[in-house]
Amino acid sequence: QVQLVESGGGLVQAGGSLRLSCAASGRTFSSYYMGWFRQAPGKEREFVAGITGSGGSSDYADSVKGRFTISRDNAKKTVYLQMDSLKPEDTAVYYCGRRFGSEYINWGQGTQVTVSS
Repeated sequence: QVQLVESGGGLVQAGGSLRLSCAASGRTFSSYYMGWFRQAPGKEREFVAGITGSGGSSDYADSVKGRFTISRDNAKKTVYLQMDSLKPEDTAVYYCGRRFGSEYINWGQGTQVTVSS
């Protein structure tokens, strides 16, 4: 069973930056496609960014393109989400997930990000 633990959330002013981390267990981390999702109060969980096992390809939601950057360090079994130019609408609980096939089957506990205006 793969375990995921997010960290790095917090309170930041609009225009500021945060870097989220997601540490994973598992012997084959470099084969996992990993993604970041977020869920704001009263809304459904939404995709934010994803990255292939090698880190060679990534994908972003339109709402974060140009502001957020997903990366990974396979030696540390960690995936990151660098968030710049944060907006109040980025406020949410952020989750990392591991994708298997077309489904995300493992999730972390989430980390709160709050952006004040």
